Amino acid sequence: MYSGYITDVPGIKVGHCQSQEGMTGCTVIICEEGATGGVDVRGSAPGTRETDLFKAEKMVDKVHSVVLSGGSAFGLDAASGVMKYLEENNIGFDVGVTKVPIVASAVIFDLNIGDFRIRPDFNMGYNAASLASVDENRQGNIGCGMGATVGKILGPEYAMKSGLGSSSIKLGELVVGA
Repeated sequence: MYSGYITDVPGIKVGHCQSQEGMTGCTVIICEEGATGGVDVRGSAPGTRETDLFKAEKMVDKVHSVVLSGGSAFGLDAASGVMKYLEENNIGFDVGVTKVPIVASAVIFDLNIGDFRIRPDFNMGYNAASLASVDENRQGNIGCGMGATVGKILGPEYAMKSGLGSSSIKLGELVVGA
């Protein structure tokens, strides 16, 4: 059934893990068979991992997971937990001797919202991956959206609370999600 969420794309699973005390979290999008995607990296200090693999000229043309995380650069650690989960489930790019999970990640700055000492880490990423489901469609203050804010161009005192969202569109048999 088409519902307008990213999980409408066949093979996509979503999982979240967050801390209300830390006002941070991570969201994991998993495609066990691999998926081709696109990225537009913005911001004055972007924190990313493996996003260059979205470029057409790269050898690896599919990713098995995308991790969206709070915690600023510390939050990139959540992707390692997702890699471990995928490895344990034999999901990844087959290099002959093993399968290497391809996990792209990007972070947001949310250290000034809650307890800055609580950040998305290996365990939070692993937990979010283990909770991933084709039925997950919660939005707002969940996962990476827990500490998301907008309107910081004039400084953090002008920030407003935002959250996480997803969408999809179906054109004939093609379903595109974001």
